Amino acid sequence: MRHEVLFSGFGGQGVILSAVILGRAAALYSNKYAVQTQVYGPEARGGASMSADVIDDEPILYPKVTTPDIYVIMSQQGFEKYGATAPEDALMLVDSELVLSRPACTCIEIPATTEAKENLGRVIVANIVMLGALVTATGVVSEDAIEQAVLDSVPKGTEDLNLAALHRGFELGRQ
Repeated sequence: MRHEVLFSGFGGQGVILSAVILGRAAALYSNKYAVQTQVYGPEARGGASMSADVIDDEPILYPKVTTPDIYVIMSQQGFEKYGATAPEDALMLVDSELVLSRPACTCIEIPATTEAKENLGRVIVANIVMLGALVTATGVVSEDAIEQAVLDSVPKGTEDLNLAALHRGFELGRQ
């Protein structure tokens, strides 16, 4: 089954890393095909950035996301630029602290930034909290696959923090 996943937030939140990790989980640990793309420029620190994955059981013939069915939105500006026109049959996960608007599609509110700050002590892992929630809410890849991809992708010495963030995201995505 083909999924088009669009991540957006402000530069510095790790939305590009999130898409890289998800693509790695799909391609290396889920026996799927995956293509990851990203858009950022001068807005990379503070402005809206976007990254996306196409994940499929079949070879991917066109690598660009055309109609996302899953959105992960981590900032209001990201919502306005990339999520406001989400189709009604899409699923959107939003960081409930930073995204004030809600889409017409199904929306799951995840307090990723709050969890990262208050319970994990590092706001920088909010993107990993969102990845965990994404996986349990959608099943786009397995929990084991995303866990392996996170461990492959995060800096040495931060594995425990990132796994704690991922597992907290799993819990939030199940609620």
